[in-house]
Amino acid sequence: MDPATIAAAAAATASILGFKGNRASAKAARQVSDYNAVLAENERTLLLQRKAAEESALRRQSDRLAASQNVLTAKSGIEMSGSPMLALADTYFNTEMDALNIKYAGDIEAVAKISEAALARATGNARAYSNQVAAYESLLGGTRDVATLLG
Repeated sequence: MDPATIAAAAAATASILGFKGNRASAKAARQVSDYNAVLAENERTLLLQRKAAEESALRRQSDRLAASQNVLTAKSGIEMSGSPMLALADTYFNTEMDALNIKYAGDIEAVAKISEAALARATGNARAYSNQVAAYESLLGGTRDVATLLG
């Protein structure tokens, strides 16, 4: 067999293998990015559940505090007005502020997770596109090499 034909066959084979390898890399990049995005979305769900549980615990604790304040006020024989009433109102207002802060922090973290998922997908798509381009470059380069060797 002619050495130029052997070299051309080797170049063609290398080009096809490069093409297939880069296509596989593109597919893997998409799969990894989708997996990472799903993880971020799942973390967001868990985060929102944790924040809801945190808020619920805060409200239960506040209800116990308000009940204790009512009992202690009633036990002392003082009417629920003036300073005791202000203390109870303060308990409720502080609970609402703390609950709003928990919700706000949860919303910020949830948006960060959504952004993380979007970034993972965008990065994966960019890598996949880059690998697709490399695949076609490999194929075209191999075709050029074969043409040069046979030509």
